[in-house]
Amino acid sequence: RNYLLARGVSRYGRTAMYKKKAMYKKKLVKVPPPSKKVPHIKIKEVKGERNGKTRVVQVNKSPRYYPTEDDPRRMKVTKRSRAPKLRSSITPGTVLILLAGRHMGKRVVFLKQLETGLLLVTGPYQLNGIPMRRVSQSYVIATETKVDLAEFVVPEKFTDEYFRRTEPKKAEGESVFKESEQGYSVSDERKEDQKTIDQSVMEVVAKIPELKGYLKGRFTLQKGQYPHKMVF
Repeated sequence: RNYLLARGVSRYGRTAMYKKKAMYKKKLVKVPPPSKKVPHIKIKEVKGERNGKTRVVQVNKSPRYYPTEDDPRRMKVTKRSRAPKLRSSITPGTVLILLAGRHMGKRVVFLKQLETGLLLVTGPYQLNGIPMRRVSQSYVIATETKVDLAEFVVPEKFTDEYFRRTEPKKAEGESVFKESEQGYSVSDERKEDQKTIDQSVMEVVAKIPELKGYLKGRFTLQKGQYPHKMVF
């Protein structure tokens, strides 16, 4: 606290108190200028000697009739969907641990981030059976293990449209609730792309000792192990 040493003399000056109170951390809030009040009524001149000469009327008259039911109005949407920012711990070649889905607990190699913000990862498929797929970064743990993919360039054709499935159109007269007999099958083009990507990634993985066994293994927690105390 600041106190007076003598009349008109404080122990700390203005600059010292500015530092002590950490005023530099506080944000200056600009006070908006007072808005001009628009009058709701106005005085109108009325002709005739017996009519009082003036009359007070409203500036904006209210409607005489109101609808019995409120009509829903569409609100203007101002928000834009933007891709989430990529975490600093995730870079091309980082080994990630999947936390959800059919491949939960397995390790994958991160390739790049797509336009929607999803992560493009691969097993590779030869090691742990995980093909190229899209994963949200909310469901992965980034490890300190990394694969050097500096010389590897991910083709531009791997976009969100590339991984989007197309459902077969139903014939005329077919029931809406009837499920299609044809199941999902991987195209030949996607199989060839998977082999090309796996070949490039496996060449780098083979140079690092014991990395194949690390990617094949599944991440699990035992009794007394806490993930927030671990270093991945």
